[in-house]
Amino acid sequence: MSRRAPGTRRSGGAGLSVEQRSRRNRAGLIVLVTLLVLVVGRLVVLQGIDGAAYASAAEQDRLRNYTIAALRGSVLDRDGSPFAYTVDASRVVADPTVVGDPARTALALTTLLDVPVPELTEKLSADGRYVVLAEQVPPETADAVEELGLAGVLLQDNPERLYPSGTVGGQVVGFVGSEGTGLAGIEHTFEEQLSGTPGRRTVEVGSGGHPIPSGIDESSPATDGSDVTLTLDQDLQFVTEQRLGEACADGATTRASAVVLEVATGRVAAMGSCPGYDPGAYSETDPDLLGNPVVSDVFEPGSVMKAVTLAAAVEEGHATPERVMSVNGHIEAGDVVVTDAHDHAPVDWTVTGILAKSSNVGTIMLAREVGDATLEKYLRAFGVGEKTGIELPGESRGILEGAADWSPSRAANVPIGQGVSVTTLQMASVYQAIANDGMRVEPRIVESVTDPSGRVAAAPEPARTRVISEATADAMAYMLEAVVGPGGTAPLAQVEGFRVAGKTGTAQRANPECNCYAGGGYVTTFVGFAPADDPQYVVAVDLERPTSSAEGGQVAAPVFADIMRSALTADGVVPSGTPRPEFRLTGTP
Repeated sequence: MSRRAPGTRRSGGAGLSVEQRSRRNRAGLIVLVTLLVLVVGRLVVLQGIDGAAYASAAEQDRLRNYTIAALRGSVLDRDGSPFAYTVDASRVVADPTVVGDPARTALALTTLLDVPVPELTEKLSADGRYVVLAEQVPPETADAVEELGLAGVLLQDNPERLYPSGTVGGQVVGFVGSEGTGLAGIEHTFEEQLSGTPGRRTVEVGSGGHPIPSGIDESSPATDGSDVTLTLDQDLQFVTEQRLGEACADGATTRASAVVLEVATGRVAAMGSCPGYDPGAYSETDPDLLGNPVVSDVFEPGSVMKAVTLAAAVEEGHATPERVMSVNGHIEAGDVVVTDAHDHAPVDWTVTGILAKSSNVGTIMLAREVGDATLEKYLRAFGVGEKTGIELPGESRGILEGAADWSPSRAANVPIGQGVSVTTLQMASVYQAIANDGMRVEPRIVESVTDPSGRVAAAPEPARTRVISEATADAMAYMLEAVVGPGGTAPLAQVEGFRVAGKTGTAQRANPECNCYAGGGYVTTFVGFAPADDPQYVVAVDLERPTSSAEGGQVAAPVFADIMRSALTADGVVPSGTPRPEFRLTGTP
């Protein structure tokens, strides 16, 4: 057995000298102390200096900000019956990253949301952190979902807009889009007043996304929207649309429009067109039908415009109801010849007879006496070629060229309602001025706006313009009543018990296929007021009939009579107390 020689050292640490071991221990101690200092320092920083910031960051990560939806204001008729209102509802959403068991969660929700389990499971398993499970669920369903306490399933405000009247008044009221913004009608025009101001809620949530009972929960309330009250009478609106629907069902009428105005105030009591639409189902409706033809669509009115021409002639001193004129069956106008409905030998007609028989030639003769520039002045004073200013979007100003640009043929066409285009509302406004002793009142369809506190702001007073004198208006009312009387063109416009004044119109319709009149059919109209001896309402009706040559007195006048009868009886208007005058239509006593 070998042995170490005396004085030699074993290799390795065991052979370190005391001094070497002392240096190594000191170095290790320094490293250890340094590490301890770093750890303690970091703890001090985390807990002492950055602790509040980290705690705040953690808290912020648990905070959720939610919008508190404002309830949109209602749209009401003049008596407070709703055309549109909003109810509380919720949107059920989920964060798939928090949902623990999609299939089990779907099974818990399927009956409440009436959504199949496979569809819910697919949504709950989707990528991302936000999926919509159901829209506009009622409060009782939302409460039931909340009681389940499902991880990752949350509720958001999602109010539902309802239109209880369906198509009735739909074109006037309009609709709101998926984002809750008004896109048509009153909903669009009064978006700012109806929408209100959303509130905000900040809440601290736990791992499942649900509020922590003792956590932060702060909110600023929403301010609900204001209610808009219209001048419409919902019952009369229903009758008007029902009668227009019957007209559209006759096989020849492709569009029918009507408007009812109060004579003294210009307020719209009813306004509608066929076909219409249900605002609650606007997304299922042909986009071409989502407007309001009464204010946006223009047409050549035909003979109903003769009232303006004759009013100008009477006001300018060129005519009286009893003046007798020899009227031929045709008249030259530049390079064209204009005829009456049927050419005839000269007839001695009174001016009343010219209007009652709807003579084109007699009207053109009077228009030439008035002069083109003066006639244009009266047309514009009556509102032709200008917007009425009604509180509805998409209103057309119609088409009326300046008299300086009229050719000889145009100068003959305009006085008889061709070569000029109007809306149904504009024509009603013309006759409102005549019925109102010559004072035109701009038509209005909004009565007032009521804010959430109940404060009512009445709509501004409409502008009033003197168009013709009272004497001229009386003369026109007399002659227009002859149109509905014996020998006139519109006996079917009579309303039993009431004296009626008005005018028929049958104008060629432009054919969009050739941009010409050939094959375009006709637009037939009747505009009038009653009682003629104390006017209360104006009703304007126009029917688009591309395949028919029937005249306004045959098809538009009966629609007028039905709507006018409803307006008068519903309002309790007393029947006329005086008999209709005897009218002299010809120069022969």
